[in-house]
Amino acid sequence: MQAKIYEFFKAHRDKFKILIVSDDKSASKAYAAATYAGRECFVLPDFRAKRGDDLRAFNSELLDISKALSSFWQSSNSNKLLITPFRTILHKLPSANQLRVKNINFADTIDLNSFKNEMLAYGYTFVDIVESRGEIRISGDIIDIYSVADEWPCRILLDINLVESIRRFDPATQKSIKDEQSITITPYVAALDQTEFKNALNSAEHIESNSLTHDLNSFGFWVIDGFINYLEQFEAVRDGDIDFDECEMDISALEAVTILPLAKSYRPFEGKINNELINFHKDKKIDILSSNESAFRALGLDINLNLNFIQSDLILNLISKDELIISLNQPISRQKRRKASIVLDELKIGDFVVHSEYGIGKFAGLELIRVLGSSKEFVVLTYQNDDRLLLPTEHLDMIDRYIAGSGAVVNLDKLGKASFAKLKQKVKEKLFIIANKIIALAAKRELIEGVKIEANTAEFAKFQMEAGFCYTSDQDRAINSILSHLKSGKVMDMLLSGDVGFGKTEVAMNAIFACVKSGFQALFFVPTTLLCAQHYKSLQERLSKFDIDVRRLDRFSSTKDKSRLQADLQDGKPLVAIGTHALLSVQSANLGLIIIDEEHKFGVKQKEKLKEFSEHSHILSMSATPIPRSLNMALSSIKSYATLTTPPLDRLDVRTFVKEWDRGLIKEAIMREIRRAGQIFYLHNKIADMPSIERELKQIVPTLKILTLHSKIDAKTSEDEMIKFANGEYDLLLCTSIVESGIHLPNANTIIIDEANKFGIADLHQLRGRVGRGAKQGFCYFLVEDRQSLSDEAIKRLVALESNSFLGSGALLAYHDLEIRGGGNLIGEAQSGHIEAIGYSLYLKMLEDEINILLNKDNKNDTQVDIKLSVNAFLNSELIAEDRLRLELYRRLSKCTEVSEVYEIGGEIEDRFGKLDVYTKQFLDIIAIKIMAAKQEFKHISNYEQNITLTKIAGTKVALKSPSKDDDDVLAEILSYLRKNR
Repeated sequence: MQAKIYEFFKAHRDKFKILIVSDDKSASKAYAAATYAGRECFVLPDFRAKRGDDLRAFNSELLDISKALSSFWQSSNSNKLLITPFRTILHKLPSANQLRVKNINFADTIDLNSFKNEMLAYGYTFVDIVESRGEIRISGDIIDIYSVADEWPCRILLDINLVESIRRFDPATQKSIKDEQSITITPYVAALDQTEFKNALNSAEHIESNSLTHDLNSFGFWVIDGFINYLEQFEAVRDGDIDFDECEMDISALEAVTILPLAKSYRPFEGKINNELINFHKDKKIDILSSNESAFRALGLDINLNLNFIQSDLILNLISKDELIISLNQPISRQKRRKASIVLDELKIGDFVVHSEYGIGKFAGLELIRVLGSSKEFVVLTYQNDDRLLLPTEHLDMIDRYIAGSGAVVNLDKLGKASFAKLKQKVKEKLFIIANKIIALAAKRELIEGVKIEANTAEFAKFQMEAGFCYTSDQDRAINSILSHLKSGKVMDMLLSGDVGFGKTEVAMNAIFACVKSGFQALFFVPTTLLCAQHYKSLQERLSKFDIDVRRLDRFSSTKDKSRLQADLQDGKPLVAIGTHALLSVQSANLGLIIIDEEHKFGVKQKEKLKEFSEHSHILSMSATPIPRSLNMALSSIKSYATLTTPPLDRLDVRTFVKEWDRGLIKEAIMREIRRAGQIFYLHNKIADMPSIERELKQIVPTLKILTLHSKIDAKTSEDEMIKFANGEYDLLLCTSIVESGIHLPNANTIIIDEANKFGIADLHQLRGRVGRGAKQGFCYFLVEDRQSLSDEAIKRLVALESNSFLGSGALLAYHDLEIRGGGNLIGEAQSGHIEAIGYSLYLKMLEDEINILLNKDNKNDTQVDIKLSVNAFLNSELIAEDRLRLELYRRLSKCTEVSEVYEIGGEIEDRFGKLDVYTKQFLDIIAIKIMAAKQEFKHISNYEQNITLTKIAGTKVALKSPSKDDDDVLAEILSYLRKNR
């Protein structure tokens, strides 16, 4: 394909303004060839929406269409070329006038009201915090806007209506990073005037659809007037290899388009670059493309007159009788999304929380209350009998969202009862035993000499090249870390964490390869027969061609195979055996490596047996759940960690729709998946309703082969039926939210979640991750019974999922939940009763404390300083209007352990929200006082007018007197004393 594009556009310098290809992959290849032929290229995404579809699910494509077309129209280059997948160009698209941009320069004047209206008509969404392209926030004299065409969002600071500064900021931290003189705002879909905007909005509201929202973000593309047919406007040429079979659109407009002729002079070049190759082609003009010069110089080529190094990111390998073009670049894996350090929606009114001293209560919001004649903001918690606890915001670190295992029954504690303290003491005693076991095991392993495993570089490099894809940077890091542990002479104990399909098995195979090639045996434990079959197939495909003996042991293995495996293991023959708990019954004479997939799914007895196995061997545990931060810190000196967070190159985002339940929609979703020979998950969390749902699905699609699974079906039956599902014997799996997290089912690429409003946002995001794991497009439908019964908040949260469907978007969707949930899996003891009683977060914190005590590490000073100062101190709602943003800042400030962190957050508040007022400054001072007082072992600070008393834990008191009873003088006196005594 690249050969014919390069040859054609070299010959046609400024003719043909549109090149039509099949999809995104071919568009990126066409971009390289046409760019190298001298064209300025603009690439449109593969836009697969049908007229009338809810466009929130196609948010990223519309952003890219706006960006590419806007740049295309702004370019005055006569050689410009629009590269587009065929489905995209079949739609009418925005015209040049509709994509006019708005420039804002330093010292411009802005009328905020007309600017707000203009940005609404530009298609921008108003939000509390700007994190994605096409979003805007206006608060006081600060405008945060993420222009559609920009890499970083912008913060505009106004002085009344004059632009005082323009700064780029990092959406993950919300902190400014560099100053700008101007900003260009590109419209999202179209720049409308007020009349056009009102007409389009009216048309969108009346479009027939069962979507939850009827606004311009959902339907604007279909109802805006003035879009044009680009095929009528410009001369086009198309690739002759386009497959129109799966396209449901009218393709007659493409039939008259010129087809690219086959290449006569050029053909693809496949070969390895070295001096012999250069000498062989010395009569040709040779261009070597590389994004960095070091990679070119590392080749050590003899430089001759015909050899040109060209710094370029393009991937193009072509040869003709006169020319050779070789690229050293590799396809770049997708940029991983930075995990936001700001966790929003951590607490919502009505959420259960656990207070470290008073137990489980309910969060009832923030309240500004006058105490001792001064105003302070408190977090209100409700307990049994509607008792209220007012928690000062500086002590917000004492509470955490209550999370336990699924199905836990939550009972509110009673204020004033000592039962929670007794319960904590009981848990603490149990945790002391667990922490002791963890440390004893680690200490024992430290003394054991581990087998030395090294990778033969030549053969190992060949093995890695045979993977058929480029490793992500995370995979490279994890492999290097594992190999250095294996050859260190000490026993490795490593945990590898990463989402399914992110390449954990490939990393494990690198370790297996090194182990078996070093003459040792490897055992690979998996929790289910289905996983055993899947991993066995993967290992066979990759390892057998390198003469590595791959065996399997599960309940389907014959007696003969079991006996042969046992004999070979006892003889010390180098091999890898993969199996379920059945593998625990074998004896190995030459064991080098143990791999355990989803360790938390093994029972207590099986874990004890695993410990016996693993005493002298390297261990690599694999988990698809994230590692909780606190546990990671607690165990960092005991266990090694590696995480995979970068998605594979060909992994697509899951297309997400939020709709009201509708028979036609269900039929369309099921039939589309069956047409492409795929399978469907249908989730419903009420077991009693399942027979009636199965009957209804059969009425909608009579030929549907349905498998129903839930927690009341025994494990063996479930596993046998799942094997049948994996083998394609069923079309649809009707189940509760037990969809197996570790199972790789690349053929199931549509998930329908019934009554989605009854799930947490993090649960929905995790369930969505069950599909779209191969190279096929995944589809996810969040269905609700009745839109009218949903609160605005519930609709907003579901719609957020629809728009944020990109890989790794868990960062924007309260990923904190999943981190805490992942914790229970890694502790290794079944502690569900205790976890339910006090919640995961407090449980993990207490475990961390116990481990630190046993390791003689300093625990973070947990002294709670009771501050009773009659000063006005709170984050001012006039500065930070949104409760959720104030709550998040209170949370972060309460967790600060150093004064420098407090003032760093103060600088961030000023950057994000504007000049600090006196109440906000005084609250920052209170937090600074709390931190310094705790370190100096004070437990109580109070004042009466100018007289200030600081009381130590030991009971001694310090008396201070401020120059006046004014708030600022009282705080300054305390700060001055504490700083002197630091």
